[in-house]
Amino acid sequence: MKKSFLVVAVLIVSVSLFLTLGAERAGAQGPAGAGASGSTQGSSSSSGSKSSHSLNPIKWVKKDKNSADSNGSRSDIEKKLTPKLQTQGILAANLNATDACAPFTALNECLAVLHASHNLGLDFNCLRANVTGVHSNADMSGCKAADGEKAHSLNKAIRLQNPSADAKGGAKNAEQQAKDDLKDLGA
Repeated sequence: MKKSFLVVAVLIVSVSLFLTLGAERAGAQGPAGAGASGSTQGSSSSSGSKSSHSLNPIKWVKKDKNSADSNGSRSDIEKKLTPKLQTQGILAANLNATDACAPFTALNECLAVLHASHNLGLDFNCLRANVTGVHSNADMSGCKAADGEKAHSLNKAIRLQNPSADAKGGAKNAEQQAKDDLKDLGA
């Protein structure tokens, strides 16, 4: 009885090993079926070239190439933005974009808040605190409706700071200006 159990176990392991190795070899040979000829045409020119399709599922997710928030480039973009924003009067001469945008996770949000505060004559520190929910060590005593640590949309933050302003139009305009700033820098 033990002998037959051992033979069956060895047989199962052998079959599964054979199927695994066979599947790896079949995968190494390339695609088969409909569309296979199209995918092999691009890689048939050199035997060492890699296929454009990755088997890594992480690489299947498309990355936003227009994003300015990749780790290496955000600080470079902020350094380029500082003199441009200071020249336009959007950023104070004693402030740089890196410090102003520190509480923001996305650079385009920070730029939109900077533009909205400049366009509508609102205090940047108050608007930034309402949008991010982060209160800095800046004087917030003059801020209207800075209610604790709750983050709001730019539209709602504008409305909280100035109820008579066109919050929706101001937010939309500021967001477009932020996109244009990033586009001008090639980000």
